Amino acid sequence: MKNEGKGRKKVLWGFIYVVSFIVVFAASAIIKMTYDPVSEKMQVNWNDSVGRVYTDIAYGEKEQNKFDLYVPADNTKKSYSLVVYLHAGGFAAGDKSDDANMLKWLTSKGYVAAGINYTLRNESNQASVYTMSQDIKNSIPVVKAEAEKLGYNLGRLAISGGSAGGTLALLYAYRDADTSPIPVKMVFEMVGPPSFYPEDWTPYGLDQSPEAAADLFSIMSGNTITTDMIGTASYDEAVKNISPYMWIDENSVPTLVGYGKYDKVAPFGTVKHLINALEENKVPYDYIEFPHSGHGLQNDTKLYLKYIEKINEYLEQYMGSE
Repeated sequence: MKNEGKGRKKVLWGFIYVVSFIVVFAASAIIKMTYDPVSEKMQVNWNDSVGRVYTDIAYGEKEQNKFDLYVPADNTKKSYSLVVYLHAGGFAAGDKSDDANMLKWLTSKGYVAAGINYTLRNESNQASVYTMSQDIKNSIPVVKAEAEKLGYNLGRLAISGGSAGGTLALLYAYRDADTSPIPVKMVFEMVGPPSFYPEDWTPYGLDQSPEAAADLFSIMSGNTITTDMIGTASYDEAVKNISPYMWIDENSVPTLVGYGKYDKVAPFGTVKHLINALEENKVPYDYIEFPHSGHGLQNDTKLYLKYIEKINEYLEQYMGSE
């Protein structure tokens, strides 16, 4: 009976996990529709003179193992830089098409761009943040091959994303860069959780409930975590493969990040681990804190515009013409 009760508890927290993040995604979508301080800065009149998009290219056997590839109209260069952007959605929702404007904007600047889907968590699968990160890792060689088929040789890679996509972007940049078929030169992202310590996830009450923390982070990591592991080296090992900051070292790529001080979705308390790791390893980085905003970063328009300016600076500095 005890084991049955534990099973019910894990199912319950799995349900809470999925539902909470789907609600968050829906709220974020509403914010984007009703408040978009940077739309004019990133608006592109998309046509064949700017570029072309090839949609739903498969990189694996699962339904969501697909990507969209945007290529600039100018195909005369010997080498191009690739910018990957990973969608938001709380690891349980979202789609690459949500970021079409961002991808078109990047392509208009002369980059090859890719929006990549990954298998999302639902009631019928065992997808975790780790398996999603493996999807991204497996997709990059296919993105490279498809671009080359179209005549675009890729020499540099920047990876980016928002929220859940931000976490996955950081994981690829820090954990998987060494095995990337395209040299990773930089990462930029907004509001992606960089760490998974219960004491930092206070909006979900995980600091007060070791059982809830163990169940939720077991689902997110794909590893079995027990309450007695919390606060020990074994816990760190269990969540390492989904914790971007743990992979930062002196060779990590330049980083641009933005977070809202009042974020209760991807709790603001998680950010300190990322910034401390970048500082300690002397990694070039810019951190923009949005002092009046939550997860949507909607209350600091000037800082949002500054973030866009910084993206341009980073792209010019690290992803310039080959």
